[in-house]
Amino acid sequence: MKKVIFTDNAPAPIGPYSQAVLKGDTLYTSGQIAIDPVTNQLITETIEAETKQVMQNMEAVLKAAGMTFDHVVKATIFIMDMNDFARINAVYGSYFDESTAPARETVQVACLPKNVNVEISMIAIL
Repeated sequence: MKKVIFTDNAPAPIGPYSQAVLKGDTLYTSGQIAIDPVTNQLITETIEAETKQVMQNMEAVLKAAGMTFDHVVKATIFIMDMNDFARINAVYGSYFDESTAPARETVQVACLPKNVNVEISMIAIL
C-alpha cells in the first residue's frame, strides 16, 4: 500500500498529484519549484535564490517522510537554460556530500510550470 506524503512546509499541489508518495521504503517526490510555502509567491530574483527555495521545499517533503538528503538515491533536475547549470549545480551540490551524492540527470526543457527556471524531483530510500 502506498502512503501519500504532505507537509504545509512545502507548496501545496496545484493539480492531481501528491508532494510525494512512499511505497515500502522508497519515496518518490513530485517536482518542486521555487514557491515559498509561507507567502505562496515564486522566488525568482536569481537562479541561486530560486534553486535554494526548490531545495528547501524538497527538504521539507523529505522531512515529512522521515528522511533527509542522505536518503536520496536519484535526482532529476529540469532547467530552462543550460547556461544556468553551473550556478544551479553549486546550490544543489551544497546539500549533498560529494562522495555520497545521488545519481542524477539534468535536462534542459522548453517550459516549466509557472515559467520557472528550475524544477527538481527525487527518489529516496530509508
